[in-house]
Amino acid sequence: MSDLARTIGKSKLAKVPASAESKAEEEQDDSSSASSVSSTGTVVPTTTQKAAPHIEWTKYFAQELWLEHAFENGEHAKYHVYLTPPATAKTPLMVLHHGAGSSALSFALFALEVRRLMPEVGILAVEAREHGSVVYDAASNVDSSMALASLSRDLTTMIGLVQARMGWDKKDAPSPELLLVGHSLGGAVVTDAAKSGALDPKVLGYAVLDVVEGSAMEALKHMQAYLRSRPSVFSSIDDAVAWHIRSRTLRNPESARASVPSLLTQVDAAKWVWKTDLSRTEAYWSDWFGGMSAKFLSARGAKLLLLAGTDRLDKELMIGQMQGKFQLQVFPAAGHFLQEDLPDQVAHSVVEFLKRNDRSALVLPPKVSDLIAQGKKV
Repeated sequence: MSDLARTIGKSKLAKVPASAESKAEEEQDDSSSASSVSSTGTVVPTTTQKAAPHIEWTKYFAQELWLEHAFENGEHAKYHVYLTPPATAKTPLMVLHHGAGSSALSFALFALEVRRLMPEVGILAVEAREHGSVVYDAASNVDSSMALASLSRDLTTMIGLVQARMGWDKKDAPSPELLLVGHSLGGAVVTDAAKSGALDPKVLGYAVLDVVEGSAMEALKHMQAYLRSRPSVFSSIDDAVAWHIRSRTLRNPESARASVPSLLTQVDAAKWVWKTDLSRTEAYWSDWFGGMSAKFLSARGAKLLLLAGTDRLDKELMIGQMQGKFQLQVFPAAGHFLQEDLPDQVAHSVVEFLKRNDRSALVLPPKVSDLIAQGKKV
């Protein structure tokens, strides 16, 4: 049973005695959280803690970019990304894609920790359409299609636009190699992009955070009920941050202060609503995760799967793990938002994975022709 289903059931605890509620919360802390399309986790209040002021993106990334692009079919887009460039053209670029209903700033603390562990690495955190980026059709109407193929195309386009903006598409400044990292829906997007071959041969590998096909498809059955159970309006940003902490949706207050403001939009002086209407994306949910396990196992590149619980592995992935087709690491102390709840531990795992697969770090022996040209004996 997924944690999403357990979450919906536990929302009925509001009227039970305090002692029973406390016991339920302790049991919840020991369970893994849902691999689902949701950008949220649980809805059971745990404290009356008030959130501190939110934190600006400048603490975590060097640049905020708006990238405009016109497609051949008449569509055009305005993409929103955060970038910290790599130290050199030979240094890899880590590309981060958020989950459904989330934002690039869900990787804020993770990005900071990655740079602490590996200062030379570049980081590109992108935002999907309907989440910060906007795509228009040929008639200049907003294209709200959330089909996986569209999201995958957006990702590869954003990477190409950043390469052009930074001058990495020139012969004397080749584009850096890529490590793709995706959380939840983002995991499905980076897997699809890797499988498509659109970014070959630059992809060193890809890391998927807390989503696998089996448990995601199971959680989708309960998603609309869950979305109806969460608040639809907040009186302020601080109120929204406090709700995410109280409800244990996010278990790291600092990360909540960094990411939650980007999830909302203000409609009047004391009314904040969700930026992304997840209920309207229902038509795409099966498309996001259907066939993901097969793509994850067959796409080119090194593979890393980080989960909050081993109960997520479906049969296909269990067989793949036993065959050594990917690296698996489990973080039972985290909720669904691994990179927010445990940014230091998740960053360490991803950085070590990158270092093991970074071709630029390999020291190759000199060519015989070069040695001869230098007048050396061979």
